[in-house]
Amino acid sequence: MDVRRVVTGHDSDGKAVFVSDQPVAPVVTALTAGSEFHLLWGADEAPHLPDAGGLPAHHAYFPPVGGFRFGHFTLPPAGAPGPAPDLDIAAAFVEMEEKLPGMAAHMEPGAPGMHTTATVDFEVVLSGAVTLELDDGATVTLGPGDTVVQNGTRHRWSNPGTVPAVIGAAGLRIERLLHPTA
Repeated sequence: MDVRRVVTGHDSDGKAVFVSDQPVAPVVTALTAGSEFHLLWGADEAPHLPDAGGLPAHHAYFPPVGGFRFGHFTLPPAGAPGPAPDLDIAAAFVEMEEKLPGMAAHMEPGAPGMHTTATVDFEVVLSGAVTLELDDGATVTLGPGDTVVQNGTRHRWSNPGTVPAVIGAAGLRIERLLHPTA
């Protein structure tokens, strides 16, 4: 998917202006073959407005307390090829940490894709179909326009369809997570 990010801000007189208008390349990793991550905006602290509209500092894939992230991710369809059979797993984890810092640390090795984060996430399915699975195996299938408010729950995403699925996501870090797996 071609993704374009348009950013507004304020000039020195306080007038609203367009600051940038540019394509955003997807982040892909060998370990998440077929998936794409578009990291669109984020900050490690609450914004102070008005501002000039520059991209705030943010370091890890998931935000710290008071921070937020916005982007979307694409899931390959069921049955799509996974990582290469001869993939150097250690090198693939290093690559993932370089491109998506902190993401792998949230994933459960014994339950691929299952993870918990200390964030309130707002997700909307933009295209395709996705299945959201929770702790106890409960699932819900979602289509374009369907939304999820995820309150720090343990979950995993999958794509039961035949085409890639795109999910828009924004996350806000809460004070703490009470789930025992965090």
